[in-house]
Amino acid sequence: MIKKLTQNEIREFLPLVWDVFCEYEAPNYPEDARQMFKNAIYDEKYLSMLSAYGAYEDNEPAGIIATREAGRHVALFFVAGKYHRQGIGRRLFEAMLKDNPKDELTVHSSLYAVPVYERLGFIRTGDVQSEDGITYLPMKYVRRSI
Repeated sequence: MIKKLTQNEIREFLPLVWDVFCEYEAPNYPEDARQMFKNAIYDEKYLSMLSAYGAYEDNEPAGIIATREAGRHVALFFVAGKYHRQGIGRRLFEAMLKDNPKDELTVHSSLYAVPVYERLGFIRTGDVQSEDGITYLPMKYVRRSI
């Protein structure tokens, strides 16, 4: 099941975000970068800026996508490892797009997630960058007219 999340429901997904980040993205990051990410995702001001959708499997959080900047930037996009390659990420992305009037979305993709974003139709818009020990690739999605 996929649904739009309330601010309180977003908090239920933070352990999933942290676990997936640690397993797939952070192994090569310095400890201070990992701690900075954790501090950011648990920051109330940061959380208040997010609009999010969550996926549940067996009534447990399975994945989340969250945007900020009025839907212009994908801020969080995490699916539990045991659900990778099962379409949950695509369904989350499509649910978010359905309610998002923006024609373009940006993301700072982790290097691990670049192929996922490319399968969703994102294109690279720059070179690999690093900020405070977090490495990312800037990407953009442009909604196609039908």
